[in-house]
Amino acid sequence: MRVILHGGAGGAPDEPEPRQAVLDEAAEAGAAAATPLDAVEEGIRILESSPRFNAGVGGAVQSDGVVRTDAGVMTADRAVGAVCSMAGVEHAVSAARVVMEETPHVLLSGDHAVELAADFGVETGVDLLTDEKRERYEAEAPPEGTPSEHLEWLETRFGSGGDGGSGGDSAAPDHDTVGAVATDGETFAAATSTGGRSFALAGRVGDVPQVGSGFFCTDAGGASATGAGEDITRVTLTRRAVGLLEEGFDAEAAADRAMADFEEVTGSDAGVIVCDADGVGGAFNTEAMQTSVATRE
Repeated sequence: MRVILHGGAGGAPDEPEPRQAVLDEAAEAGAAAATPLDAVEEGIRILESSPRFNAGVGGAVQSDGVVRTDAGVMTADRAVGAVCSMAGVEHAVSAARVVMEETPHVLLSGDHAVELAADFGVETGVDLLTDEKRERYEAEAPPEGTPSEHLEWLETRFGSGGDGGSGGDSAAPDHDTVGAVATDGETFAAATSTGGRSFALAGRVGDVPQVGSGFFCTDAGGASATGAGEDITRVTLTRRAVGLLEEGFDAEAAADRAMADFEEVTGSDAGVIVCDADGVGGAFNTEAMQTSVATRE
């Protein structure tokens, strides 16, 4: 099994070594799994449990003070499952797998996704809000009232600097999303999971659970994206990356070309990892995107 994981594209983390250690642990766990689908799920679950990443515990806080998780998973045979806007679900990637394997649907949202996850043994009711994220949110004089009042509040906060609110780049940034792609040499799986972006409008859903945007997979390989979710969705970044594999690009060249095309169209920040039968690749235009690769025969 070969697996590549990313911990999100964004500013340089304050403590890169401990983050890298968690990524390496996740990659090794994925490489020891029985199938590519197991590999991406097991690897991402480790990242979702670490507050060092913007997924699961310690995810970004929306305008109403709630952490909501999203995830998507796909295999080479075009089986897909995704979930979004879930409060209290640490392992969104497992909930996405439930949608893929237990329902005729592609995407479930909100309370209904939470209820489905609970019905199939995924833990719910988890407190995802860390003290750090709570303090950052409360320091921004949180809004009350209608969505329009929330929009006025987030106008100078959402997507600014490192998503650090009035603290700008000096505040701890959200390293946007985590993701994984794996292959056993015959087939592939890709998955992405996130807590979104800080100070987004309550209920906002970005690229992560959208097929072809946050994740994509065919028999040519798979990809997982991270970064400015609205713009990733506008250009379907992972679909572009896998399409390049289908055209004959190798994984590294596909990642580079997909990111170049993305930046030309949007001018925004992002990163993407790619895996094909022969290897892995990654590209980003942010200050940092930590990755880890592990292989086990």
